[in-house]
Amino acid sequence: MPVMRRRLPPALLLLAVVLLATATHGAADDAAQAADPALRQLDAFRRNDYDTAYTFASVLIHRLFDRQAFERMVKTGYPEIADSVRAHVAGRRVAPDGSVHLVIKIRGANGERIEALYEMVREDGGWKINGVSTRPDPGEDA
Repeated sequence: MPVMRRRLPPALLLLAVVLLATATHGAADDAAQAADPALRQLDAFRRNDYDTAYTFASVLIHRLFDRQAFERMVKTGYPEIADSVRAHVAGRRVAPDGSVHLVIKIRGANGERIEALYEMVREDGGWKINGVSTRPDPGEDA
């Protein structure tokens, strides 16, 4: 018996292509937009402006740390982030839950290179930093 193949009507096929392209483009836009607050926070840290840096943190971070505890946590736990000389986004990924995970390569004023893994979440129509973990970066210079 011959195999019967059904063709989608052209209008339905076009709609499927448009929806797929929009979803892919939207995810890429989300990932690009999510990087902005992380880079702006790094800039605020360079200026020692922890009030501004704190505004880029998510509600969860605000629940865990008041403003002064946030500054202490960053300065003691993340010295390369607290005092960086260079940083750039090396990778972006949109997670199934809609959060965006960034890999930011950072060179600290102390000369150490790290990869900072940022979790970005949507809050109040914008992106906020929900968590950061770091690891040594043996790769390219930040």
